[in-house]
Amino acid sequence: MVTIRNKKDLSCITSFSDLKGADLYEANLEGADLDMAQLEGADLAGAHLEGAHLNKANLEGAYMECSHLEVANLVDADMKGAHLEDANLSGADLERADLFEAHLEHAILNRAHLERANLASADFERANLSGAHLEMANLAGANFEFAILAGANLKDADLTNIKLEGANIEGAIFS
Repeated sequence: MVTIRNKKDLSCITSFSDLKGADLYEANLEGADLDMAQLEGADLAGAHLEGAHLNKANLEGAYMECSHLEVANLVDADMKGAHLEDANLSGADLERADLFEAHLEHAILNRAHLERANLASADFERANLSGAHLEMANLAGANFEFAILAGANLKDADLTNIKLEGANIEGAIFS
């Protein structure tokens, strides 16, 4: 496991970095280039990743509770089982990302791009997905109980066995 002691100087972290299990709690990685980085099981709770590039990064099982991922680029990222409770992903690009069984309870994903993403069995309970783009996404078995999906686009998404109890779907596009 990697522990970053001086979280003020993170210039050593770049694309392709191997940071499996790293302790990056509350680290400032705003705008960082972490494309294809190996962050499997890393602790990124409370981290600042606004505008960061994490395309094709491995974040499987990463702990990202309360992290700041506004307008971050996570295209094709592997985020299976990631913990994103209370995270802010407003405007983030998660196109084709794999969030199978990810934990996104209370997360903010308004205007996020999740086109063709795998969100099967993910938990979005009480999450805010206002205006989110979920076109052609795999939502099979996902939990959206009490979530806000107002104005979200779910055209051609797989809605098999999704849970929508108490969800706000006003203005959502389903076809």
